[in-house]
Amino acid sequence: MNKLGRFKVLAIATLSAIALAASIAVAQSVTPDQGNAQGTRTERRGGRGQHKGHGWGGMRQGRIFKQLNLTEDQQAKMKQIRESFAERNKPLREQLRAKRQELRQANEGGTFNEALATQKLTEMASLQAKLMGERARLHQEMLSVLTAEQKAQLEQSKAQFKTRRGEMRKHDNQ
Repeated sequence: MNKLGRFKVLAIATLSAIALAASIAVAQSVTPDQGNAQGTRTERRGGRGQHKGHGWGGMRQGRIFKQLNLTEDQQAKMKQIRESFAERNKPLREQLRAKRQELRQANEGGTFNEALATQKLTEMASLQAKLMGERARLHQEMLSVLTAEQKAQLEQSKAQFKTRRGEMRKHDNQ
């Protein structure tokens, strides 16, 4: 594979990772009440195949915590943790958005500046790594609010989710 081909593959992989990271960041800043008022992303877009409204939405939008019967105190702490995460990472998300825009502008006009694109992708990767670290911190903070029983229940729900997701993927591939 020539150098330009490898770069295109790297650029596509990086942009895919950025899109995934951005969607997770946005989803984690959405409270369960907001998700219910607006509908899940798949519901707004008319669903995905035969799986309308199912899939990632429950895990990303915090609905999985509703199954844990959180106390009002736990709910308030979770909300405070999510809001703190969103506020703390707002500048980082804005920087990523600006870098994406700069990358798009670098590719406009019919000319491709490989050096500039590589620079922007490298800058974006650094910001994404910071955001991933913040998400891991968010996850740990949210887990610290749960009781041992709720943590066990959460692990069981995650395992069931992975099983269902695998079944949906098998069905989609048939």
